[in-house]
Amino acid sequence: MAKFGSVFESSERSDWETPQEIFDCLDKEFRFTLDVCAGHDNTKVALYISEQQNGLIQDWSHSVCWMNPPFKDKKKWIEKAYKESLKDSTIVVCLIPARTNTNWWHQYCMKGEIRFICGRPKFKGAIHGLPQPLAIVIFGRVYKGGSCKSFYLK
Repeated sequence: MAKFGSVFESSERSDWETPQEIFDCLDKEFRFTLDVCAGHDNTKVALYISEQQNGLIQDWSHSVCWMNPPFKDKKKWIEKAYKESLKDSTIVVCLIPARTNTNWWHQYCMKGEIRFICGRPKFKGAIHGLPQPLAIVIFGRVYKGGSCKSFYLK
């Protein structure tokens, strides 16, 4: 039997749906217009880019983007989010593992606003809360702080 954390890192499944309480708070603050890596069954925003459409090659310009990327490709998604945020008025809000000891974290995440999540959020379909630390990383030149400064989950 696989450990819970390894399920999120494995290639078996990459479509874990964002916990609703996290999304709702951020959506109230940002008013998302595009979910950049979602599917019909797990999207949080009416307009979304599916796995088949490959958000890594799409243009996200002029959007307020929600991103809960597949954990196995997080470096590619974070790089894309950062680069897209440099375009016009694009904002990208990312729910990602807090991997503060990695090069990609320092190269990209440290350039955004970082909000750490306290607790173990339970993703839809999971039996337990995720044991690894998570963070919200916000990229975008037009964004200056907000109301969901931290999350404390039970």
